[in-house]
Amino acid sequence: MKKRPWYRKKRWILFSIVILIYVSVITYHRFKPLPEGVSYASEIHELGGDEIEFLYDLTYDKNNKEVYDQSIFEEVNQTIKEADEFLILDLFLFNGYTDGKRDYPKISEELSQTVVETMKKKPDLNVILISDEVNTTYGSHEAKQIKRIEDMGAEVIFTDLDRLRDPSLFYSGLWRMVFSWFGQDGKGWLPNPMAPSAPKVTARSYLELLNVKANHRKTVTTEDAGIIMSANPHDASGFHSNIAFKVKGSIINELVKSEKAVAGFSGGDVSKFPDKPISDEDATKGIKAQIVTESKIQDSVVTAIDDAKEGDLIYIGMFYLADRDIIDAIVDATERKVDVRLILDPNQNAFGQQKMGLPNLPITAELTKQGKKHLTIRWYDTNKEQFHTKLLYIKGKEKSTIVGGSGNYTSRNMDDYNMETNIQLQASNDQEVIQEVDRYFERIWTNEDGTYTVDYEKYQNSLSSYKYALYILQKLFQVTTY
Repeated sequence: MKKRPWYRKKRWILFSIVILIYVSVITYHRFKPLPEGVSYASEIHELGGDEIEFLYDLTYDKNNKEVYDQSIFEEVNQTIKEADEFLILDLFLFNGYTDGKRDYPKISEELSQTVVETMKKKPDLNVILISDEVNTTYGSHEAKQIKRIEDMGAEVIFTDLDRLRDPSLFYSGLWRMVFSWFGQDGKGWLPNPMAPSAPKVTARSYLELLNVKANHRKTVTTEDAGIIMSANPHDASGFHSNIAFKVKGSIINELVKSEKAVAGFSGGDVSKFPDKPISDEDATKGIKAQIVTESKIQDSVVTAIDDAKEGDLIYIGMFYLADRDIIDAIVDATERKVDVRLILDPNQNAFGQQKMGLPNLPITAELTKQGKKHLTIRWYDTNKEQFHTKLLYIKGKEKSTIVGGSGNYTSRNMDDYNMETNIQLQASNDQEVIQEVDRYFERIWTNEDGTYTVDYEKYQNSLSSYKYALYILQKLFQVTTY
């Protein structure tokens, strides 16, 4: 019997070693310990009715005209102007790049200008800006709006995403072993994936982009107030529908703590963060509030849905719905005869580009197959914008629960791959914040004074076998942004 040449044996040994290293890298970065302070559930704080405010942006049709009912960034800019001691911003998309097809609001420029002018008026104001490298397209160019603030002396920190776990099962191992060693800096020559108006980027930036993860938080914190929102100061997102909560009191300490953790593992100067705790004023309290980040958002949402009883009403307003734990909780709730109403984005467009309806179309198709008796789905009637809300409202007979903020209901947002911040509220139904959220959902569900939502069938009919197969493949190989 003829023996195989020695070099062929060594080739198989070398191949086996490479595969072993590849699998080991994937496994470690999939399950490695999280940096301290990530996936955080704060202590529960008591808020008075005057210490919390519900904000929203809505784009809708009225008498065949598009109407923009917006309040979030007016409040954000005003909160920034009123800061005297410190200002901590954690913002995901913070840029003015657009497709040029619409006259978008100059949200990013206005916010940047507000920060700069406030710093000029108050030289002792301590400003910390945490953001994501998506604004530099992963090192290919400067982030104009952020650079203006940095030039004024602010502590600017780009989140070290390498410290987070990797969501892309197959690509992340290749990224860690090969592509990441080349860096991203250099002269760009490829079209920017964000918008035609954005600077060109390097091929290495595309390679990092494919390892999709982000600091997806959207918070503003001062010594007087904290804002937790689903909205980005991003011009191309200027017409999106969003929600936010503005809080006061000692819960601000929890926002500071959660942002200090990000700065700590990202090489920021943590000494810049305030160390004097904010104390509560004596007041009648009736609202329980808790800051939850990353997978603790999933825990709070699933627990709240699991606690819902027959006779309760669950509203979910969401951009992306794909997290299996939350979907299972929704199904279980309907089986307990809890009425569930979903208001979802049809996932038809993203910054001027046509989308295929993933993941919401196939997910809702699965949900409706399991029964419609206690489940009703409506689509937000988007045009060229998105229903970018991330909000849960469980209306009980006497008390209600709210969970809202930056986190989509997807594995990337709920399983510790992205950075997220939400707030959970529990209060009696006579509290103003509960009534405001109730009015918000009733308004868009019933199309009060305008057209906000449409029947399930309007968009669901566009779910083809091809799209469903693509959704399954995307989930299997985890090459998605959801």
